Amino acid sequence: MLDENDRHEAAGTLMYNSEWNAFALDGYELQCGQSMEVSVFGYWIPGQLALDTAGWSLFTLDHVSIRLQSGLYARLCESSRSALPPLLHPSQMHPPHLLIVDDDPALLQALPHTVSLRLPEAKVDTSSTAQRALELIRAHDYDTIVSDIKMPGMDGLELLAKIHELRPETLTLLITGHGDHDLAIGALRGGAYDYILKPIDRDYFVAALDRALHTRRLRRQVVEQWFALELHTRSLEQLVQQRTHELVQANATKDQIIRVVSQELSIPLAHLKEMTQVLSQKLEGAEVAELVRQTLAGIEDALRRTEVLVQELLDTARLETAMFILHRQRCDLVALCQSILEEYTAGTGAALACERLDAPLEAEVDADRLRQLLSTLLSNAREHSTRGSSITVTLQQAGNTAIITVSDVGSGSELGLGYHVSRHMVEQLGGRLEVQSFPDNRNTCFIMLPHGVEPTTEHTDAAKRSWSTKAVWRVTV
Repeated sequence: MLDENDRHEAAGTLMYNSEWNAFALDGYELQCGQSMEVSVFGYWIPGQLALDTAGWSLFTLDHVSIRLQSGLYARLCESSRSALPPLLHPSQMHPPHLLIVDDDPALLQALPHTVSLRLPEAKVDTSSTAQRALELIRAHDYDTIVSDIKMPGMDGLELLAKIHELRPETLTLLITGHGDHDLAIGALRGGAYDYILKPIDRDYFVAALDRALHTRRLRRQVVEQWFALELHTRSLEQLVQQRTHELVQANATKDQIIRVVSQELSIPLAHLKEMTQVLSQKLEGAEVAELVRQTLAGIEDALRRTEVLVQELLDTARLETAMFILHRQRCDLVALCQSILEEYTAGTGAALACERLDAPLEAEVDADRLRQLLSTLLSNAREHSTRGSSITVTLQQAGNTAIITVSDVGSGSELGLGYHVSRHMVEQLGGRLEVQSFPDNRNTCFIMLPHGVEPTTEHTDAAKRSWSTKAVWRVTV
């Protein structure tokens, strides 16, 4: 029986008691919730004992539930025990443990000596009575038991029956006198693995013992293989469930992207269709030249929007396949924003006014991606703004954060598909992207990016308090 101190270190064989629906580890009854490790091919698989309607199981650290059965080599452990030690040879993990039972003192001394010479790694216990042997069998899971048949009190055949009740997996060799063929046959019928005739031939004795130990190891391996197969099967089931969940999520994302793309594409296409119908109705009028100019301008704007949408769709696909790569470089955000705004207004015909320019503000960004993001925000704000209104772009420094805001007054703008790509890009740069709507119908997008180096301890408070405006631009649409 394991005591309170030993059971956290000692290892033994699991035994199931069907009468009590309980598992025991070398006589110690296990409780639900205990931390335990099971040996499989030299590895310790850690987990927690669980009991449900399906029976006893080991709930592993990977959240896999494996059914338990008798014959597994196991040990109780603390929950913090390391999981997997190096792989060891089976003889190192499970050195043979033998019990020799005989009332003859000479044999009880000679047989262990023979075993130690031929099987030096084996541990041998001895008993001169069957009653004492039963106590040892209850306390230890022996690989093989060698017992004489003719003993005072309980003989070897009765002991064999008791062994089958207590340890059905343990192999037993019975010693019988020369010519006692009926006893030998009775031993085999009673479940003995083999019998040994007196006088004992040492070579035959060691060979029979080695065969029994080999058979016991094979049986242990079968149990371990069953457990390993069960573990692998449960792990595969869990992996399939996880992949199925990911597939469902991916399909949901795909459906959402398809809906957004369909909605985004329908706007420029409907606009093109409307302008084409108007142009065909007034083709003979005096205002044909102006109408054609306006129609071409609308077509050009619709094509630009479609081109942006295609680029956003490609970026979304890159995000899903982990191929979205940023090319970072240190840039002056003041000069970069000025260049982006000048390029944008030149292409759209909007008016640009710079109300304030301050000292440079450097940050590590992907200039092309930031250009794409600002252009998308400006186009989105321009589309939802009334004619003659303005879009305000502000660059501020707040401590170690650069904040670019794009503010407009209109019908309420949304980034659509571009928001997914833009947010991912800003997060990869270590920043944050937020969109807020205010009661006065004003909508503002905040791009917050880290800049500079980490502040020293003495400058931390000063950096948190610092707040300055580096530049303000106004785009009139």
